[in-house]
Amino acid sequence: MAATGETQPAKHQEVGHKSLLQSDALYQYILETSVYPREPESMKELREVTAKHPWNLMTTSADEGQFLNLLLKLINAKNTMEIGVYTGYSLLSTALALPEDGKILALDINRENYEIGLPIIEKAGVAHKIDFREGPALPLLDQMVDDEKFHGSFDFIFVDADKDNYLNYHKRLIDLVKIGGVIGYDNTLWNGSLVAPPDAPLRKYVRYYRDFVLELNKALAADSRVEICQLPVGDGITLCRRVS
Repeated sequence: MAATGETQPAKHQEVGHKSLLQSDALYQYILETSVYPREPESMKELREVTAKHPWNLMTTSADEGQFLNLLLKLINAKNTMEIGVYTGYSLLSTALALPEDGKILALDINRENYEIGLPIIEKAGVAHKIDFREGPALPLLDQMVDDEKFHGSFDFIFVDADKDNYLNYHKRLIDLVKIGGVIGYDNTLWNGSLVAPPDAPLRKYVRYYRDFVLELNKALAADSRVEICQLPVGDGITLCRRVS
């Protein structure tokens, strides 16, 4: 109870800052009504394990995981890539959505975090779909761009990594995703900071990456090679469908 005797608004249970809704109670309603009851047991287990990790702010929210899983089924994705894995919540969501012979090229600089979720992924029976590579993504992407067999070979690519390299990723991924395929860029509304006044009190990392996210959004809006849709799911996700 508040000092005035009034009941405090309910706080949603997702870790971090993963909802842009102004009402925590409304977000909690979405989670309890539509997300948690339909969440696979393996994803629930990984979500709860990740919530105990000190960097849990980096995880994909449960509602975004559900969104990605359905999106992949809608576009019949089979060959995918993920840049930025962390403990693998979005990776598991993707693996569960793909057919038995589906593949995910998963890139991250930290194998240790990936191995937190790996036993759960293995228990879910989808580890065989994942090709995990540890290290910076750009050198591998450059190799793939130089090899024409990889051009247009991916149905879906999800990027949730270093925001200061998002445009560098886009310059390469546009050649690797097929025409009609989709690239999803996460955190494109960046804590809602994109419309904050210059003197707004922002966390240091939010302020640092803010200009990079603004630059990405401007570039994607002007890129005639893709159709785009920016959605306020999680911390904002922009979908880019390659058209040329």
